[in-house]
Amino acid sequence: MRIIAGRNRGRKLEAPPQENKRGAATRPTADRVRQALFDMLWHAPWAGRARIEGAEVLDAFAGTGALGLEALSRGAAHACFIERDRVALGVLRANIIACREEERARILPGDATRPPRAPAPCELVFLDPPYAQDLVPRAVAALAHAGWIAPGALICAEIGAGEGLELPGAELLAERAHGAARLLCLRAGRDAAA
Repeated sequence: MRIIAGRNRGRKLEAPPQENKRGAATRPTADRVRQALFDMLWHAPWAGRARIEGAEVLDAFAGTGALGLEALSRGAAHACFIERDRVALGVLRANIIACREEERARILPGDATRPPRAPAPCELVFLDPPYAQDLVPRAVAALAHAGWIAPGALICAEIGAGEGLELPGAELLAERAHGAARLLCLRAGRDAAA
């Protein structure tokens, strides 16, 4: 696993073992899926470079931090990473250090479905939870309530190919299938932080 583009292009990222002691697998987003997602964000008329460069980013269910670190490599201002698994947190810290992003990255150990109050709303939100647990809608509701999601923010979610997803008040902008994964890009409603 590597950073695909930007100032940390080619930087290798570590990944935790597929099964940790608690039996929960961390499923890092494959390089090709991450590239497809960032290609969409970089070139779409509803996104573009300006939506990444200088953005406040949230990487929830962060795992290795690959999505947030890719955004930082491509010019995001800051990234906050929410992860609850202890093994994944160790790998996440190591990846942030390897990318020399300690100044622009903040780790919050915890559950994205029960987040703390946000220091500032984020314009770009990545959600890559375990599949088939209906975690994206629960996390979006909790994150919005805690002030993490800016009105009009881009929400990028990876879910299982056979899963459905409904987010009331969010506009579906793009959807792509990649093997067992499905990428969805949505725009949060203007009252997301209400």
